[in-house]
Formats: sequence, structure tokens, C-alpha cells
Amino acid sequence: MMQASRTIAGALTPAELAAWRGLLRLHARLVRELDLALQAREGITLSEYEVLIHLADTPGGRMRMTELAAALVVTQSGVTRIVDRLARDGLVVRERCEEDRRGWYATITAAGLTLLERARPAHRDDVRERFLRHFTPRELELLGGFWERLEPAQPQD
Repeated sequence: MMQASRTIAGALTPAELAAWRGLLRLHARLVRELDLALQAREGITLSEYEVLIHLADTPGGRMRMTELAAALVVTQSGVTRIVDRLARDGLVVRERCEEDRRGWYATITAAGLTLLERARPAHRDDVRERFLRHFTPRELELLGGFWERLEPAQPQD
């Protein structure tokens, strides 16, 4: 058994560990809090909100399910479950892709747009309150640059 005082080759430095664990803790807390706030106010999850945002911000309000899964960084089955819930509630419709009969589109409905427009201002306020207000404008620019370095934005972002 290894003693706690022994250093493991390649172990993270205290600064590296604090940065990594801090990111994980913050992400988990923010997602949980934003999810709970959206559910309490609008009856939708953060994942459902993100689907509506991506669809609303796309020309024609529709995306292929595979593109939506990639944009949300979820599996194909994960996006299918989310879209199925939204379709059940009349917030999106699923449409077969004419060019590729195996593919499907998700399209936001008028009800989905209405819910999104109602939810957006409070959600933006929540993001500002829980995250953005803790940084100066310059620090936000730096953070954005750090994230871009690690994960370049996709054209639809």
C-alpha cells in the first residue's frame, strides 16, 4: 500500500488540481441551479431549454437530430429523449428528412418560441447572477479566450 506522503510521478500540482476540481465543482453546481430554476419557473429542464435555444437560433428553427446532438454534446439517444419530451409538450415537432429518409429534423413550434421568449430573460439574469457578475469585463474576455483555446466555437454558436 502506498503511503499518502509519497508523490506519484505525473501527479497534478496543487494549482492544477485546484483549477481542475474547481471547474468540475462549479460546472456541476451551475448546471444544477440553472436546471432547478428553469423547472420551477417554466417546467422545462436546462437540456430542454438548450434544445429550444439552438433551434430558435437556427434559420428556419430546425436542425437535424445528429447536428443537434453534436451542438449539445449529448448522444443521439440523449437528444432523442429530450426532443421526444419537447414534442410531447408541443414545443417542437419531429420531421423526417426528405433528402435522407433515415434522418430526422427537430423544428421549434410557435409554442416553443413563446416559452423560450418567456424563459430567456430570467435565465439570462440567473446566468449573470450565478456566474458572470463575479468577473470584470476583462476577466470575461480572458475566460472566453481560455474556453476558445480548449474548444473552438462551432459556426452555429
